Amino acid sequence: MGTIVFSPLGSCEKIRKTTMIYYHSSVQYCKTKCTRPTPQHLSAHSRSISLLPLRRITLDMESSGKITIQSYPMLAAAILFCLIAGSLGSLVTITGPGSWYSALLKPFFTPPGWVFAPVWITLFVLMGIALYLVWQCGTENREVTIALWIFGIQFFLNVIWSFLFFGLRSPLLGFIDILLLWVMIVVTIRAFYRVKKTAAYFLIPYIAWVTLATALNGAIYFMNP
Repeated sequence: MGTIVFSPLGSCEKIRKTTMIYYHSSVQYCKTKCTRPTPQHLSAHSRSISLLPLRRITLDMESSGKITIQSYPMLAAAILFCLIAGSLGSLVTITGPGSWYSALLKPFFTPPGWVFAPVWITLFVLMGIALYLVWQCGTENREVTIALWIFGIQFFLNVIWSFLFFGLRSPLLGFIDILLLWVMIVVTIRAFYRVKKTAAYFLIPYIAWVTLATALNGAIYFMNP
């Protein structure tokens, strides 16, 4: 099982290319320069061969899209953080019969009420996995730190939406917030892509759902002046 190595070049992906180039260079040197094996040549060749498993793992990861987990406790912590912090909005979310929300006019594409909870739980788990994949690349990397800060900003906008829309009963404030949230999710995906492409892919369902939620929030605002 391979591990992702931190590289000061700016992302986890770049260290892979460096490793592969070094391996090919070493083997090529031995083929062209070694006319008769000497202890020095054998030593250099053995060091090159020792890189073969790493190169093979790198190729497997890039071709099959496998995810390397360095720390399961860190993965669990990232997922739990997203689930717990994301569920704070449920404290003010009331959608049952007789509630303020139930009396609002809604567009035809409004999903049934029972859909929201399982969808958001799934999205928070995916967000947690994406967060971990970037986090494990090392906070010493400036791009990782920036990506984590951007993630935190969009997550804050996500959490406060429920307090604005349901808590304050303001579709307008909720609409403004979710527009900003949509923009920040796009920025987060771009930042994650620069660090770890797989992490960015995990956020695609998130941006898709928030796009629908933005249209729903906007429609409710304009249908309930």
